[in-house]
Amino acid sequence: RPGTIGPGSVGPARLRPNCTTRYPIGRPLVNAVILAVLVMLVLAMLRVHVVLSLFVGALVGGLTAGLGISETMVAFQDGLADGAKIALSYALLGAFAMAVAHSGLPQLLANWLIARIETEDESASRKAIRMTTMLVLGGLTVMAIMSQNLIPVHIAFIPLVVPPLLIVMSRLQLDRRAVACAITFGLVTTYMFLPLGFGRVFLHDILYANIKDAGLDVSHVSATQAMGIPALGMIVGLLIAVFVTYRKPRTYRIDTGSDSGEEISGPVEVDRRKVAIALVAVVACFAVQTFLTWTESKADPLLVGALLGLLLFMATRVVTIAEADDVFTGGMRMMALIGLIMITAQGFAAVLKETKQIEPLVKSATSLFAGSKPTAAFVMLLVGLIVTMGIGSSFSTLPIISAIYVPLCLSLGFSPVATVSLIGTAGALGDAGSPASDSTLGPTAGLNADGQHDHMRDSVIPTFLHFNIPLLIAGWIAAMVL
Repeated sequence: RPGTIGPGSVGPARLRPNCTTRYPIGRPLVNAVILAVLVMLVLAMLRVHVVLSLFVGALVGGLTAGLGISETMVAFQDGLADGAKIALSYALLGAFAMAVAHSGLPQLLANWLIARIETEDESASRKAIRMTTMLVLGGLTVMAIMSQNLIPVHIAFIPLVVPPLLIVMSRLQLDRRAVACAITFGLVTTYMFLPLGFGRVFLHDILYANIKDAGLDVSHVSATQAMGIPALGMIVGLLIAVFVTYRKPRTYRIDTGSDSGEEISGPVEVDRRKVAIALVAVVACFAVQTFLTWTESKADPLLVGALLGLLLFMATRVVTIAEADDVFTGGMRMMALIGLIMITAQGFAAVLKETKQIEPLVKSATSLFAGSKPTAAFVMLLVGLIVTMGIGSSFSTLPIISAIYVPLCLSLGFSPVATVSLIGTAGALGDAGSPASDSTLGPTAGLNADGQHDHMRDSVIPTFLHFNIPLLIAGWIAAMVL
């Protein structure tokens, strides 16, 4: 159709192979990044598979930015390579989790929790159910917190701990959406608040370093002070999810392992030797991952730790050569979906960056309200949410927005503490609630081991509502009062 006259064009602008401008039919009315993220989210919520939703969203974004089919596909394919290592790490981690389950160790934990709720006294049983429910939720939350700071293994603990507890959750009628919120809370809140482990990488190595590169010295600013109010927003979201939204019981199918209907939650007999070896393997796996993370080794901690654990199981014949194929295949199948989504998400993010539309989005959105400090703060947070929802990683979002947000914050009169809080919150927004984020993919991988937990409806939407909205409000308050 006729369009705006572009450089070197005569008459109506048309798509031409030698066209030098990125917008051959005029500047698009909708930013390519916004449109790509919206298409991806709408398709995913309409129950289109997340992988297909990411692919279609990337295609729409690339075409909207004028990349063309060929350039869009090249960018997408180049991005896929970045996710291959992650997918292999999670596949091996799934195999290691299956080997741990094969040893009978998870059976002991499940039996202990089930014994707590099985009693003939009705009043005592109700009390035991409440206590066990809080024990499960609290324990998983603490593990998620430790996985970011104290023992930085990220989501590696989920396939080891969560699948064996599913039968316990089903008997408790515990809403798994509350469990997803509890795990995601621990995965996100601690790295954006505590400067230890992954928190140190996020706060000091990325956030502070990029703000300093943009011309503002914030070395005297306390990270816990700057991110304290946003962290309180996350706590409020967790309390609402656990004690209000998903407080009521929810019925799940309790899988049976025989035609007679007898419930089977693990091996009938538990070999103490195998359990002891499994404990050693788990400790060794986490120790190696922690060491490689703290020493900032170039080797992938997940990959090396899972491989070491698997070799221990095979060397001690807890998993024999004859059983190895079934154990490996079953474990990799459990983590195959998360790996495939992460690979596709890397391609999606690569296309978004290739459009060169992230920086114009930030500049145009903030310039509209540059005269109003409260409005500009809200818009900056909202743009951060959109960008992170698309890229799927707050660690990747910060370098993109920091260079633009720092001069704007200085021109509007934000204090250094408020600037750190605003940019840190803008980067963290969207990590919880993004279909492509490992903060939602990890919980889904564990909670959907029996096929009763939907990624979008039971992980993405609950975490988006309960964390992004409170975090957006809390981040805005912090920018105004600090």
